[in-house]
Amino acid sequence: MNTAWDWGTLILFAGLTMLFLQRSTGQARAGDHPIRYLPPALGCALANWLGNEGHAVAAIAVGMLIIAYILAVLRPWPLDQIGKS
Repeated sequence: MNTAWDWGTLILFAGLTMLFLQRSTGQARAGDHPIRYLPPALGCALANWLGNEGHAVAAIAVGMLIIAYILAVLRPWPLDQIGKS
């Protein structure tokens, strides 16, 4: 845990892990398979590696792709609740 990339990817991975654990103990959701969590988990490792190797733009791009994947595929919030207070 020496760089900002280590911390940033750890935070992303921790959020992904919490989502997985929450869903694995709750009611089953249609189409939610454990294999769907693999691409963002591997993406965290890739973003961390790229950032530590000095490829900041690529690491940020991978991080944004991870967030987009989580929001679009894993959908942490039901679509009907987005934007409602």
